[in-house]
Amino acid sequence: MSHSLHTLVRDLRLRRGRERRGLALAEGVRLVEEALAARLVIRHVLASPALEATPRGRALKAALAAARHPVVDADEREFDELAATEHPQGILAVIEPPAWTLDAVRPGPRAPVLVLDGVQDPGNVGTMVRSAFALGAAGILALPGTAEMTNPKTLRATMGGYFRLPCVSIDEAALQSWAASAGVRVMIAAPGGTSPGSARGTSLAVVVGNEGAGTRPSLDGWAHGRIGIALREGADSLNVAVAAGILLYEVTRE
Repeated sequence: MSHSLHTLVRDLRLRRGRERRGLALAEGVRLVEEALAARLVIRHVLASPALEATPRGRALKAALAAARHPVVDADEREFDELAATEHPQGILAVIEPPAWTLDAVRPGPRAPVLVLDGVQDPGNVGTMVRSAFALGAAGILALPGTAEMTNPKTLRATMGGYFRLPCVSIDEAALQSWAASAGVRVMIAAPGGTSPGSARGTSLAVVVGNEGAGTRPSLDGWAHGRIGIALREGADSLNVAVAAGILLYEVTRE
């Protein structure tokens, strides 16, 4: 492996490197499969002998070759130094992540938008992207303080959902303006909120917040209301990714 590729991969493990270069890392068989299926631009592919240890890994290597993506081989030690996972699967790709814009977010009665307000954990953010894509959401809007979508941990947790679901960073003023122009009701997820079923049949944006601090207080000044999940006595909260999945299911089901 060339020194320049080694340097590039190490640089892309840092946020400032990803922002400067406009690139990201896709690690693991599933994520590289999804990048290939979504027809993303794949700049480089790095593989170790571990990739060929499974039929699925061998099939992915063959698919990359068929799509004319040259694979650079690295030994196990060299690859493990660059991998971000504890048990690497032997495949790492440098990709151009999607450049989503607000125009790509098209909410409807059964296609809500999920708004993330200061959700800092990359695993939770990625899980919510994965759930939102699976449940038919129109997109994700990320308010300031939310974990970066191209963080390697976030990307892995999306299971490829980020490659197919519009995810846009936005500030509160832009969110309010967009919601007004798009005719979208903004509902804050909060304890004691009304039943999610009451919001069905409308274009909806559901805001979930930081598990510790909740959503920013300023949203209460203009949002259209609150929705919540009824919990058994003695339980005071849910993991934010679990709550988001339940809420999205409830507002989209028949």
